[in-house]
Amino acid sequence: MRTSFDLDFIARTLRTAGVVLIIALPFGIYYFGVFPTLSFFFGGIWGMLNLLFLRHLITAAIRPDGVDIPRAVLTGLVKFPLLYVSGYFLISNSHFQPSNLLWGFTAVLGVMVLKVLGRWFLHLDESNSQEPLQKVV
Repeated sequence: MRTSFDLDFIARTLRTAGVVLIIALPFGIYYFGVFPTLSFFFGGIWGMLNLLFLRHLITAAIRPDGVDIPRAVLTGLVKFPLLYVSGYFLISNSHFQPSNLLWGFTAVLGVMVLKVLGRWFLHLDESNSQEPLQKVV
């Protein structure tokens, strides 16, 4: 079995999560109301931004040719204060319920798990069994 996990997987997950959040927005407003749906939506956006900044931070810190210190420091300075202060204001707002924010935040994880399960069920990562095994020298 070969693995195809790369940075494109994260980009595809972010795109899919964004589409899911936008599709869920009008249905959620109709069935659950404006503020519960907005708290789910903003929680999902917060989770997407968190994953995006985390990806940039890790790719700046773990590189074959060494750490890109200016990029890693700049990403860390933007990610931690900006995202966590905005997360605090989302939680402390009386209109947004923390449980709905948490469901929105985990929507990105749900999309990621469903993408992995889909690849597993469709056998997209299995190598062709007819190919001869190559000997590593």
